[in-house]
Amino acid sequence: MEADRLNSPTTSEVTLEVLGHQLHFSQNPNSRHLGTTVWDASVVFAKFLEKNCRKGRFCPSKLKGKRVLELGAGCGVAGFGMALLGCDVVATDQIEVLPLLKRNIERNTSRISQMNPGSDSFGSIQVAELDWGNDDHIRAVTPPFDYIIGTDVVYAEHLLEPLLQTIFALSGPKTTILLGYEIRSTSVHEQMLNMWKSNFDVKVVPKTKMHSEYQHPSIQLYIMGLKSSGGNSESAAQKIKQQIEVGTKETKHEDMIGESSNVVDKMVSFGGENEKDSLLVTKLPNGKLSDWEVRRYGSMAARLLRDVKIT
Repeated sequence: MEADRLNSPTTSEVTLEVLGHQLHFSQNPNSRHLGTTVWDASVVFAKFLEKNCRKGRFCPSKLKGKRVLELGAGCGVAGFGMALLGCDVVATDQIEVLPLLKRNIERNTSRISQMNPGSDSFGSIQVAELDWGNDDHIRAVTPPFDYIIGTDVVYAEHLLEPLLQTIFALSGPKTTILLGYEIRSTSVHEQMLNMWKSNFDVKVVPKTKMHSEYQHPSIQLYIMGLKSSGGNSESAAQKIKQQIEVGTKETKHEDMIGESSNVVDKMVSFGGENEKDSLLVTKLPNGKLSDWEVRRYGSMAARLLRDVKIT
């Protein structure tokens, strides 16, 4: 069972309990598309919803019927979490990912219907193709939405501008944006934060609001809304394009090994006060790891070994 948590080449399914439902998400880490893997930020997002659904803005009575669009839905974990709280979700991704996404949604929706016949607590979830910046795709999903969500959608500089344009095109004055993100590159992370803060009112979800087990210092959740002064998407995109160009000039001569070390320094094992000292050596109760901890160690090992070449 533990091997299944490492997203190894033989991993085909991730099982996750959310809001009392046992969900099964098929995945294909061997494909050439990043969207066919269940990434940890989506799990943190779903468990965050679970913890905060009893009261406040994420309780079912306030989310029932709200329109949600998920960007880069991948295997569909985050969007399914919103549907379980009564939202009507449109899960979007590139066309190559849609067959796997559809299969996951149909399978889990059918399972919930069979286990809870006649219940109206589940909202709805459908699938649509959406390439960021594609006006036809954006019009087809009929914006604006009450919520725009996404997990691990930013991993390269060239995605920042089309992502910003798409979020603006999908938003209305009262749209709430929920994003989960795992730090993998310090330069991309800094540019992403500059983009959010320049265009949105940004709140970082504190760790105390996250699920006590399903969290990690390198995974952050953001709740954002459009700034009142807003501006249009074209001017905002031009502004962030300039920010990206400046950031690229500042970082293009960085030594890549040094940058990789920087990322590793920001990753901790599980709850240690000294991140560097606790990276690989952790005192474990009874010498055992939870499924989530095993998953995090697998993620850490994959990143450490990613650029290793055997000659």
